[in-house]
Amino acid sequence: MDKADLAWVSVSTLLVLLMVVPGLALFYGGLVRAKNVLSVLIQVMASFSLAVVLWFIYGYSLAFTEGNALFGGFGRLLFSGMYDLASETYEMAGTIPELSFAAFQATFAGITCALVVGGFAERIRFSAVMIFTALWMTIAYLPIAHMVWAPGGWLFERGALDFAGGTVVHINAGVAALVGAWVVGARVGYGREPMQPHNLPMAMTGAALLWVGWFGFNAGSALGATQTTALAFFNTLLTTAGAVLAWLLVEWKAKGRPSLLGAASGAVAGLVGVTPAAGLVGPIGALLIGFAAGAACVWGVNGLKRMLKADDSLDVFGIHGVGGIVGAMLTGVFNAQAFGGPGLATLGELPWQLWIQLEGILITIAWSGIAAWIAYFVADKLCGLRVSADVEREGLDINSHGETAYHY
Repeated sequence: MDKADLAWVSVSTLLVLLMVVPGLALFYGGLVRAKNVLSVLIQVMASFSLAVVLWFIYGYSLAFTEGNALFGGFGRLLFSGMYDLASETYEMAGTIPELSFAAFQATFAGITCALVVGGFAERIRFSAVMIFTALWMTIAYLPIAHMVWAPGGWLFERGALDFAGGTVVHINAGVAALVGAWVVGARVGYGREPMQPHNLPMAMTGAALLWVGWFGFNAGSALGATQTTALAFFNTLLTTAGAVLAWLLVEWKAKGRPSLLGAASGAVAGLVGVTPAAGLVGPIGALLIGFAAGAACVWGVNGLKRMLKADDSLDVFGIHGVGGIVGAMLTGVFNAQAFGGPGLATLGELPWQLWIQLEGILITIAWSGIAAWIAYFVADKLCGLRVSADVEREGLDINSHGETAYHY
């Protein structure tokens, strides 16, 4: 066991937790209307918590143990065989205890489930969120994580590059959120009534916490204190800064002024874009990915959103889906040594790598989309997806949870 590796992975696990609660919760909470802020906070916290518990029971085993090309096996149910406390012996995953690796990956499963909340925010039943989360994590997140990251997994063996979750986390969650926006339907008054963020300082605080936590998400995925950790760390800083500037410049040109919401959204877009690339490209490639992701996601939350005719409340697909696709494809490009990356030795290998990257994107979109539709269908049959129109107009906070965020 390497103590430095153990320390860094442990800190990284805490940083990913910071991304979700409070980071993602505050970011999402600030973007909804005041009458629904508490509902979003509890949906994020509860879906994350449910995912962590299911990860312990069976999720880790199905994602990371030996099995077939799509699923792992059952050898680590309840983390069985991972440690013997009586003899104080622990199974290892590289230079760290497997328990630490499993804990780190638990936070990834949790944040992916929590991200989906943004697609159907402000009009869904809490019970439906929990049923959907349990089903979708089982039939979408676990197999895709196994396919991309586990030895023997379909895309892993094909050579797909995804350092920290461009497909597994962001495209996966973005597609599920988009399907949710379609299936659940638009909010009452969508397109006719103003639905501005109720608290931009809260959203900015959440975005800042996401940026801080993302160093654990990306650099932690090196699974130790290594040179790759240093590369992923700096790329996470640089790409995000580039995406902020790109978003603001595009927005400034298109709308005549830059906005705080744009800056915060640009940061998230850059973080998403660098996720698959963090330890697999050089800094110049990382900066270009930031510029591309920031600019593309402005279109994702405006033009593409109108084309898709979806009330994706908090633009999960427009940022995580689009940014994940841009990042995944450009990882295949800038991984090449000719472009400053550590990977492909010749440009002749590039077309094949790009095809593998596209294959991973398309498989993730199709798998997650179908799995999400099934999960929403089952949740609707069991408890109903939407609250009533009257409840939605009054707000979910007081009706679903008996609380209000603000007292005037």
